Amino acid sequence: MSNQHKIRWGILGPGGIARAFAGGLAHAQSGELVALGARNPDKPDYAENFPGARVLNGYDALLADPEVDAIYIATPHPQHAQWAIKAAEAGKHVLCEKPMGLTAFEADAMFHAAREAKTFMGEAFMYRVHPMTQKLIDLVASGEIGEVRAIKSSFGFAMPRFDPEHRLYANDLAGGGILDVGCYPVSMARLIAGAANGKPFLEPESVHGTAHLGQSGVDEWAAAVLKFPGGILAEVSCSVSLAQDNILRILGTKGRIEVRDFWFATGHKGGTALIDIIRPDGTHEPIEVSEAGWLYSFEAEAASVAILAGQTEFSAPGMSWDDTLGNLRVLDKWRQAAGLEYEIEKPALRTKTLKGEALIGGNQIGHIAIPGLDKPISRLAIGFEDFRSFSSAAILLDAFYEKGGNAFDTAFIYGNGITETLFGDWQASRGIRDDVVVVGKGAHSPLTYPEMIAKQLDISLDRLKTDHVDVYFMHRDNTDIPVDEFVDAMDAEVRRGRIRGPFGGSNWTRERFDEAVAYANRTGKTAPGALSNNFSLAQMQKPLWPGCVASSDDAWRAWLSDRRVTNFAWSSQGRGFFTDRAGRDRTENPELVETWYTDANFARRDRAVELAHRLGKKPIHVALAYCLHQSFPIVPLIGPRTLAELDDSLQALDIALTPDDVVWLRDG
Repeated sequence: MSNQHKIRWGILGPGGIARAFAGGLAHAQSGELVALGARNPDKPDYAENFPGARVLNGYDALLADPEVDAIYIATPHPQHAQWAIKAAEAGKHVLCEKPMGLTAFEADAMFHAAREAKTFMGEAFMYRVHPMTQKLIDLVASGEIGEVRAIKSSFGFAMPRFDPEHRLYANDLAGGGILDVGCYPVSMARLIAGAANGKPFLEPESVHGTAHLGQSGVDEWAAAVLKFPGGILAEVSCSVSLAQDNILRILGTKGRIEVRDFWFATGHKGGTALIDIIRPDGTHEPIEVSEAGWLYSFEAEAASVAILAGQTEFSAPGMSWDDTLGNLRVLDKWRQAAGLEYEIEKPALRTKTLKGEALIGGNQIGHIAIPGLDKPISRLAIGFEDFRSFSSAAILLDAFYEKGGNAFDTAFIYGNGITETLFGDWQASRGIRDDVVVVGKGAHSPLTYPEMIAKQLDISLDRLKTDHVDVYFMHRDNTDIPVDEFVDAMDAEVRRGRIRGPFGGSNWTRERFDEAVAYANRTGKTAPGALSNNFSLAQMQKPLWPGCVASSDDAWRAWLSDRRVTNFAWSSQGRGFFTDRAGRDRTENPELVETWYTDANFARRDRAVELAHRLGKKPIHVALAYCLHQSFPIVPLIGPRTLAELDDSLQALDIALTPDDVVWLRDG
């Protein structure tokens, strides 16, 4: 193959694993090493370990080099996400050493960058693309040992001594076994469970893990049990301070397979490995696998070939994006069960974005003025109930803010307080409290009483790390109590300076709201000025939860327009009704069926589909645009879980609807 048809590789981070990859690349056919990015470019051993490579001063110089097509990232774990994202944004293809990121959330952000750049990105598990792994897959899939029932695998060794500066023990380098070597037995277990079920990989139904956390706070030895669909159990273990036998065992109804050091395959520079089939009577049927190719040459070749073919990810049994995300989700659960959160994942140290940059707001989303609020508010507000760690939530919150979003929906009850705590940590670590609009909610049923407003706000403000919210809602109403008592309680918080913008009710009726305003006007109290009720192009026929109120019909729209009441609209996109999850013949989701399935709503959906087709958008974009083009102030709430979902929602901002369009979508 001539040089112009080879992928020109640059290595980012010249450590030991980089030298191994460089050796493998030198024995591959479709790629060549042309450059090395180093923070200390004057080290004398680079010429020996990376022969023929130009040594560039720093990682940014490597990303800017026009003669580099692809980057192999060999930095310590915490820097993987930062440089993979930057490389993709620079138009470079990326092969990132395992683990892809510290969490599945980081890996998802990395893949999102590659998706936007239309570049290749893959996780470097060198054993996955070695011929011996394919041989194992074939043996399992053929039924050689019958039906697979259990998998046992370990990757553990004992370091000579504890050294807090060594990367395997250093907390600030995400040391320990789970991420560094535990990822191997987990990936193999998922691979074998998949092979037993005719799939590239299989995700476990449950993960139960534990670990011993040493004096530096990292896992020195750890174990987990994975339960897969169909009853397959996998026992996996890893260690950096404990030697283990490191044998892969695949147990079936007609025997078992054993492989020692499966990740090493036939050796660093090629050789022969043994796959041992052991029958129930104890007889052995050894299979020798000989391969002259260097271990790391296979992943270098697979990545280069994929890039040349225009692929953005590995083909199986290489780690596809979904495979990597599934593997990291298992490691996330294992770490969570073991109580392992690195200090670098906590707000005190994670004060910058995933790219290592200071957080700066943008203007893509745009801002509006609403009655009662003394600062502009973004056209959309974000909810983030699904996150349970700071490092995972911060990725989405940073991205929303960078796109111009400054409105954040929180509540006392969400996640038993986790949502408020995560937001408080985030805004404090970013130093942006004055620039954001915090929506707080309290007094949810069954504690819907006036005295709960102050009591719960005490707790919420402590969690939110602030002395006030910008918008406040009672989360439910209690019509057994006179509305004046609720107005008095919220007015008291306004006078204390703990509510500094509009307040009102979430899931209040028009009549109750009017009664509250009338009472406030008679007595000189602050009047309610905002609602948080459901509003959507699809009109809710049955409350999603007890006490929910929808405000999408003609009477509600007229009332909201006449009184200029801002509605912070939840479920503004119909909770999946405008996606492929719904349809006249799709009845497997009872929530969708019971809440949205009416002839009128399907007619609206049909019109949204028609308009979306004309605009080159999706029906869900049209549904959100419908909300944004109402005659009354409205701030729709969105709840993306990933950066891709966030970007997808924001496509609604590109749609300009005329008043006639709005009426047509609604009424035909």
